[in-house]
Amino acid sequence: MTDIPKAYEAKLVEDKWYQAWLKQGVFTPNPQSPKPAYCIVIPPPNVTGVLTMGHVLNNTLQDILCRRKRMQGFEVLWLPGTDHAGIATQTVVERTLRKQGIKHPRRDLGREGLVAKIWEWKEKHGGIIIQQLKKLGCSCDWSRERFTMDDGYNKAVLHAFVALYKKGLIYRGKRMVNWCPVSQTTLSDEEVIMKEVEGELWHFKYPLLDVHGKPHPKDFLVVATTRPETMLGDEAVAVNPNDPRYKNLVGHKCLLPIQNKQIPVIADEAVDPKFGTGCVKVTPSHDLADYEMALRHNLPFTEVIGPDGRMTELAGEDFAGMDRLECREAVVEQMRVNGLMLKTEPYKHSVGYSERADVPIEPRVSEQWFLKYPQVEKSLAAVDQGEIKFYPERWTKTYAHWMKNIRDWAISRQLWWGHRIPVWRKAVTKEEVGNLIGSNLYCRWEDGEWKRGIAEGQGVSTEDPLWEAPFEESDVGSFSFRIHEGNVGREFIVEVAASSERQVRWLEANSFQQDPDVLDTWASSWLWPFATMGRWPEEKSDTLAKFYPTSDLVTGPDIIFFWVARMIMAGYEFMGQKPFSNVYFTGIIRDAIGRKMSKSLGNSPDPLDLIAKYGADGLRFGLMLIAPQGSDILFAEERMEVGRNFCNKLWNAARLRQMQGVASGAVKKELLSPDDHHILAKLDDCIRNVSASLDGYKFNEAAQTLYGFFWGEYCDWYLEVSKAALQGTDAALKANACAVMDTVLSNVLRLLHPFAPFITEELWFGLGFAQDKTIQFAPWPVPTGLGDASVVDWVSKKYALVVAGRNLRAEKKIAPGKKANFKVQAKTPDIAARLQRELPTLRILLNAEQIEFVGADFQSSSGTPAAVAELGSIFMPLEGLVDPAAERKRIEAQLVKLAKEIEAIDRKLANQDFVAKAPPAVVAQQRTKREELLRQQAELQKLLS
Repeated sequence: MTDIPKAYEAKLVEDKWYQAWLKQGVFTPNPQSPKPAYCIVIPPPNVTGVLTMGHVLNNTLQDILCRRKRMQGFEVLWLPGTDHAGIATQTVVERTLRKQGIKHPRRDLGREGLVAKIWEWKEKHGGIIIQQLKKLGCSCDWSRERFTMDDGYNKAVLHAFVALYKKGLIYRGKRMVNWCPVSQTTLSDEEVIMKEVEGELWHFKYPLLDVHGKPHPKDFLVVATTRPETMLGDEAVAVNPNDPRYKNLVGHKCLLPIQNKQIPVIADEAVDPKFGTGCVKVTPSHDLADYEMALRHNLPFTEVIGPDGRMTELAGEDFAGMDRLECREAVVEQMRVNGLMLKTEPYKHSVGYSERADVPIEPRVSEQWFLKYPQVEKSLAAVDQGEIKFYPERWTKTYAHWMKNIRDWAISRQLWWGHRIPVWRKAVTKEEVGNLIGSNLYCRWEDGEWKRGIAEGQGVSTEDPLWEAPFEESDVGSFSFRIHEGNVGREFIVEVAASSERQVRWLEANSFQQDPDVLDTWASSWLWPFATMGRWPEEKSDTLAKFYPTSDLVTGPDIIFFWVARMIMAGYEFMGQKPFSNVYFTGIIRDAIGRKMSKSLGNSPDPLDLIAKYGADGLRFGLMLIAPQGSDILFAEERMEVGRNFCNKLWNAARLRQMQGVASGAVKKELLSPDDHHILAKLDDCIRNVSASLDGYKFNEAAQTLYGFFWGEYCDWYLEVSKAALQGTDAALKANACAVMDTVLSNVLRLLHPFAPFITEELWFGLGFAQDKTIQFAPWPVPTGLGDASVVDWVSKKYALVVAGRNLRAEKKIAPGKKANFKVQAKTPDIAARLQRELPTLRILLNAEQIEFVGADFQSSSGTPAAVAELGSIFMPLEGLVDPAAERKRIEAQLVKLAKEIEAIDRKLANQDFVAKAPPAVVAQQRTKREELLRQQAELQKLLS
């Protein structure tokens, strides 16, 4: 036992214990341990990241789960790491280089030079968020920290790509993608931020053509668009087939203005007849819905906006080279001059913006690498049948909807920072194919086409290649060529995916060129639950064998598709098992008026500032009090103050126990008072309820239960009633009261430890519970069975009688330090006798000089304050407590003040201009205030009488 200082200095305690834990290696599990395994892999924060309130919430929840499992006897691995965050990191570094004078980083430095600069930046700045997570108290095994671009993980990613490529699940093709014209790369949906924009809706006239291709002078189709620049690439006008206004025009043609090109009028169910005029322009190369419509109707694709956001030559010589927004103005002006602009109207709509570059994205048809998702049915069934459980359960429907409507995944990005796609190509002639592959060629050229050779069925048919030819060489290993039709002058493209260093050296020696793209960041992090453990797939490490499948995943519902679903599919594909058993989806932290917290709005506090102000434990516990399962959280800093105050309350309660200086020993049941039984029974309820709440991932319920028990039951009641024994002369009763306090504190510290690790460790040692062993491995509490639950009802009724007496003191404004006299009229003689046996505690709780028990025939004198409780009535004689003259003067002064305030409000409400012009909420507020003042006036008049 060490002396507990008077004040809790959070920073000193936090720094001391975290360093001690790291030195002792308490976060590092032993894969050889016979204990049951428990594992969480941290959702890897971006290497560019700094701690946000979202990180605080997510990682506090994970830490609670891990710390509790250690106390329950599990071998726990919480595996940390960071994500290379392709576009985010490259954008940050390129922006930094531009500030340093390198205006065109990719052009000026080249690929190797820029990637080297990014690695330099990562080594210098990439660990910031890891250090911040340590400040929060996260009990991760930092010895196993991973990075999605470290050597071992990189090999795992490339291996997975090649394996899927060989199965025919990865192919190259043209699709509509989200395109950032600044970063000049595809973006995932998660990297696109939808913003409400106050734009315009332009209504243009497209002249209808007669059978001779001549425009009708008065017949037009009117289309509405928010993007006039895209009309230069229109290939049709579409209407709904059931729209009677246009049925007779389907199959006709109209003239595309400016381009003077004939385009058809088509019918498609996707057209909403209620939008605009019911006619929509179809731009297959620049709108997703139009792209899909073009595929259904076999329309051509005309790209008029290039990858840099400038108009192409196909846009016409008047517009080629213009920025897309500059072109918008030019097209509108041209349509106005041509007399083809019907009208313009304001229009609010959602526009997708690049998260990093903060510019509107461009839907664009681009040649990319795509993945046909593996193990879809098994992954869908795993959640549907409860093999993997979601908390809250409602997210299973969202997951199922996405899985049943899944589309191939665009996995390539036009960046340099990331896992470079391990595919090599070489353009060759027919003869060179034979020379390259030689006797290993399992398909042959005959009669102008490739035909199967001696290995019937050896090739894997995919969407793109003509054939696949296995290749094997002793120094290189085995891999497969894909043979594609080539360009003019070179008959074929030989393509191969390879991940081993030997194969790469052979390909480079034979003049193969590697694909320049890198993989989508999610195409590496979907392997996170198993690729982080050892050197998969080269070996199955002890760590992987012990801790995979992992146990729980804590993440946000916004990445249920981008990460959670993909990890499930990857787990079944590469490991043959689910990656985790439970997924807990957090809510979003919002400000007091419901806005999502963000730096741009200035409504997101710095968590490190909050830690400095309230302590890590205060922040963690305060946040948990307001974090209901799966619901958004309205953040209020005052709640963090509640967390800090709770820690201070715990500290002071522990000091009070230490000041008794009694070595208590075990609780002696025969010496327990009713109040002892009450607190011990309530402790058992608390243990059961906290455990049940955590089992159900209801973290806020567990925190609120702990708060209510410790502050409301133990501090507010038991510490007061225990003074009877602690200040008495019976040493045995005093020792037993201390034993009860130790029992409560020992259990509360263990229940609280997952929420508030620092203060609980400090007090665990300070109160002598530790015996030189950390609280982290102390057994999780189970009900003690010491308290007699049948006594709880009696003590609760006794406390209700005390509350009634305290309310009398408050009503008469009796100073807290001033003792009062009470008379108690019990309902029955048995109740009176029982209360008399507890007279010492009643005196303490009521701060009473004396308490007299009176019979049923007792009549109180006029004006004596009284209250009724279930056990009987309580009276507080005023003799000696109140000076009638002074009290009358005080009350009359208050009544005068209230009368003036009521009069002022009455004048305001009598003013018709005020009532008519003031906001209704302000008028209602004045009326509510008036009612409250009248209530106070009535109370004071009652007191005066």
